[in-house]
This record gives sequence, C-alpha cells and structure tokens, in this order.
Amino acid sequence: MAILFKTTITENTAFEMIERSLSGAYRYDGYLNVVSDAGETALSWGPAMHAEEFKAEVSQILRQTWDAARFWVIYERREDRRDPEGTDIRNAAFRLTRGYSGVIVVTLSLLGKRDSANDLELVFVCFEQDFHRRNFRVRYEGKPLPNQG
Repeated sequence: MAILFKTTITENTAFEMIERSLSGAYRYDGYLNVVSDAGETALSWGPAMHAEEFKAEVSQILRQTWDAARFWVIYERREDRRDPEGTDIRNAAFRLTRGYSGVIVVTLSLLGKRDSANDLELVFVCFEQDFHRRNFRVRYEGKPLPNQG
C-alpha cells in the first residue's frame, strides 16, 4: 500500500510557496477544499476571478482554520515523485483522524494552465490539540496505511 504521509513542509514554507505561486505571472486553475466534522466547503478559482481575489479568499479560510485548529502538519504532493492523488491523501487524513476532536483537513491545489511544471498541491491536517498532531505523525508518517476494510 502507498505511503501517503511522507513529505512535510513547514507553515512558513507553505505560505511562501502559496505567495510565490499566486503573486507570479504563471497562470493557474485552482481550488481549495476544507473537510471537517461540520461538513465540506470548496472554493474554486473561477475564470473571472483574479489571482488577488483567490489569494484573499484562501488566506481568509486558512486564518479561520488556524483559529479553530492551530496545530498543523502540511504535506506537499508532487507528481514527479508519483505521490498519490491529493484527494486520496485528504480522504485518508480525514478517515484516520476521526478519533481526534476538531480536526480540519484542507487541500489547496494550484494547477498550471499550460503545464504541470509549477503545480502546487498541499494538504493541511489541522488539529485542535498538539498531542493529537504528534500522535498522528508518530502513527502514520512514512508508514503504510492500514487497510480501509
């Protein structure tokens, strides 16, 4: 079985990558997906939306997530490493964290309109409690996932 939780990056690195992607001249399609016990919210970068508008909405959602669950683990997904799909990582994170209270899983994908060379895909697994984050990392990072069945 694939190892899904293996490439962590720091919060600062994630924010720098987002800033660089959304402030540059490179053109993207993008979406942000938030899954929690409260439900699921999706934000798409519509054709009429400017990069600054999408960036402001992403920033607002990430701020709200931080206010609700401050202890983050951020995974970078890349095609050149043949990482599993971002949706698979998100779904696994949400499934594996059901025993923890208040977990929020956020997926941000910025996909190049011309090619995939500058794609950015991040999965934020956000916990209310630091010991939940530590427990998740010890149990699942770099390890094969248990069977779903």
